[in-house]
Amino acid sequence: MNPDDPRARRTRASLRAAVLDLATERDLGAITISAVAKRAGVNRATFYLHYPDVDALAADAMEEAVAEVARAAALCPLDAPRDRAPDPLTTLFAHIDGNAELYACMLGTQGSPRFCARLRERLTAELETRFAAGARPAGFADVPPGTHAAYLAGALTGVIAHWVIDSRDTPSADVALAFWRLFRPAGK
Repeated sequence: MNPDDPRARRTRASLRAAVLDLATERDLGAITISAVAKRAGVNRATFYLHYPDVDALAADAMEEAVAEVARAAALCPLDAPRDRAPDPLTTLFAHIDGNAELYACMLGTQGSPRFCARLRERLTAELETRFAAGARPAGFADVPPGTHAAYLAGALTGVIAHWVIDSRDTPSADVALAFWRLFRPAGK
């Protein structure tokens, strides 16, 4: 099967929409291939032509969201004052707030390990690229850029997961500011 064939692209789009729709109704671990195929209007064999399992499909369906999160994180001006979260970070948390159920499903205990790994990997890559280009906070020259980027990517992923799963009553702007203050400790 040619993945660039318009029919294959439409089928994958239907499968992605179906899994995301189902993810708002139940835990990802409870979503079956049969349920996805039925919602997408295809049969199980067609599902397997495109994806090996529900987790791979869910991770693919969230790829655009992963890219958006990584881009926003990489756009944050590292010298912004500690008492005001940068606009890209505020926008990022507003995006997550608007899709909180989906992020909670993907990052929860029954979520997608592939999605979590992909989110961390993409964030790490974006930050490492930025650090290698010289846009890195001062005071970390003794830490390899890749390690620094991975640390921040893991921290951001953890804060997002904690917020969408356990602290939904906290406004997105407050979470963005709290993360920024962790990122830019006092005196930096």
